[in-house]
Amino acid sequence: MSAGRASEGAGCITWWGFSPARDLLSTGPVKRGRDVNVLLVGSGDTRHILKTISGLQDKERLHVWVIESSMEVVARQLLLLYLALMPKESMGDNEKTEVFLEVFGNGEIRSQTGETLRHAASHLSLSVTETLETAAHSCLNTTLLKFKERDELARIFKLWNQTQSSSSSSQSVAPILMSKAWDYRVRQHLGTRYDSKIGCFDWDLKMKLHEKGCGVISKQQYARWRERGLAFEMREGVYQITNPSLLSSRVFSQKGNKVAVRGYWGDIVSSPYLSFGIETDDKGMLKTQNGRHIKTAQDISFANLQELFHSMSSRWGCPNTSQSDAEQLSSESERKSVTVNDLMHPSGISVTFLPLDSLDKLPEKPKYSHFFNSIYFSFSCVQKLGPMVRKIAAPDAVLVVELAKYILDVNKQQQEGFAEKVVSMALEAEFELWHEGKSDDVHAVFIPKRN
Repeated sequence: MSAGRASEGAGCITWWGFSPARDLLSTGPVKRGRDVNVLLVGSGDTRHILKTISGLQDKERLHVWVIESSMEVVARQLLLLYLALMPKESMGDNEKTEVFLEVFGNGEIRSQTGETLRHAASHLSLSVTETLETAAHSCLNTTLLKFKERDELARIFKLWNQTQSSSSSSQSVAPILMSKAWDYRVRQHLGTRYDSKIGCFDWDLKMKLHEKGCGVISKQQYARWRERGLAFEMREGVYQITNPSLLSSRVFSQKGNKVAVRGYWGDIVSSPYLSFGIETDDKGMLKTQNGRHIKTAQDISFANLQELFHSMSSRWGCPNTSQSDAEQLSSESERKSVTVNDLMHPSGISVTFLPLDSLDKLPEKPKYSHFFNSIYFSFSCVQKLGPMVRKIAAPDAVLVVELAKYILDVNKQQQEGFAEKVVSMALEAEFELWHEGKSDDVHAVFIPKRN
């Protein structure tokens, strides 16, 4: 066994972001407008979408445009949006939050969550294949994707259904066991340190995450996630069904041939707690007792998401169904009937998915000329930041770039070097650092360069 591959920790596909959720309309110089267009490049999950929606003012209209690096991530974003848009009469806020976090951050899920995921995949597949020109739902708009990309989405959703059904059937292809796929990654990452993995997990938590200000991530929960891929365990139940939305294919070279291997290829070090679980406006949740946090990252993730979902329900005029009533109504048969059309339909809000290779082509289309008010680049997609971005940015646009703070396999010197590289790339694209706000080593914020 080798000494391990440190660079493998973040994985090669972004299932969740390496930074907390941001209201992108309140990041940088705030200039509210009636119609706002936000471009997300490689954000990996729905955290910024949900946070930005929750901060909208009454008459504002938000249009989010999403470019990802793989169709597997697009499929997962559609799934998470579907869950977030489930009406209260079908799923109460408590259960919705639990199911969302389970699908979001757990390699293995409960059987009832697996059923919910399977029904969602069926409805999303129909939505993708049957709506060619007009989106079935404004927040699940895939009409601008290429035909082959929509076919790929349909294939992925079908695969999710096969994964679920084959767990209880001997037919079809043998299901991938997440426990084995996860352990393979841990062994690959730690190498000869695998036998002392608990000590390695503790070191990464205390000397890296806690030192970076993530003290709310508890030792017990972090070790459970690092060892089993189980970040959120909120209900009594058996977590043993593979979460198909966290599986993807990775191409390897074997004896001169390229072979696609399906497995878990995402983050195994930084954790899904970063997206919703390390920041909160409720300072009471950050209290400590005898030097230890009373609440955990799981508690904060739950509270933050529940608040986002409550805000969304209130904004969109959903029936004021009590939690107990919603729990009674959300029977299995009712969930099967929740089609894309039955989801909450927010007025003035749209989420549109663009082709994977569209970033360089947007400047060629008159529609997108100086179009976006806010543009976000993730850590994994920074290499795509180039001069063409200025052509699609509005005159008073804000450019937000995720930095390497929470990439644990990157040391302090590399982190600083990356931040300098981002500034240099932004300057080449005719953006300059925004100096008026408080400094933030999680995101770099830029504004168009003054001539």
